[in-house]
Amino acid sequence: MTFVQVIDCKTSRFDEMSRLMDTWVEQTRGKRAAAHNVIGKDRSDASHFIEILEFPSYEEAMRNSNLPETDRVFQEMVALCDELPTFTDLVVVRDDQLETSTVRRYFEVIAAEGELPPLNDLMAEHYRDHQPGDERDILGMDQVRRELEMWRAAFDFEFSVEDLIAQDDRVCARWFWTGTHKGDFLGIPADGRKVSMTGTTVFRCGGDGKLAEGWWEYDRLGLMAQLGALDDLER
Repeated sequence: MTFVQVIDCKTSRFDEMSRLMDTWVEQTRGKRAAAHNVIGKDRSDASHFIEILEFPSYEEAMRNSNLPETDRVFQEMVALCDELPTFTDLVVVRDDQLETSTVRRYFEVIAAEGELPPLNDLMAEHYRDHQPGDERDILGMDQVRRELEMWRAAFDFEFSVEDLIAQDDRVCARWFWTGTHKGDFLGIPADGRKVSMTGTTVFRCGGDGKLAEGWWEYDRLGLMAQLGALDDLER
């Protein structure tokens, strides 16, 4: 279970403390257990800082604390504080990554059976899509819907989202797509073939949490080969 330690301190020497943290990061490379570190400054008090350290577990946090480098940096950090820092140990009981939830739901919605539902709760009105092999971007909700309807008319398909990685306003999805060719696709008549492909999409999320932009990479050539579009070239 994820463990978080919150360090609350006051210092007028933050630049020195920041350099001290850089030293700790370098000295503990390959040994430290901390998975994520965030430092925030109080908007109403420029000397008030909160540091949040995330660990895979309490046991890993204790192993990290027992490193000689950690103890040495801690003593130096205390010396830079205007007053003794306080520590709060937290066991994470809920961790919602809202942008990744939006991305996962998007893949579910566009592959769902029946009429394509409205996407305005998932995508920004002026969403921009970048597609492989197409110099023209897909701009706006209406164009996105037309592109999706083309795929949905040609295939019964579903996505299996293998990985979701979030950083700042970006979410990267690695997915596996399977479909049954049921309608015309780029001039290729339907023949009921089962096809599949892998792909990766990087989404940029807006301030409202909706998808604002997407960059797609997928094995379109492999898909065309499975549909028989390359048969004449191979003869």
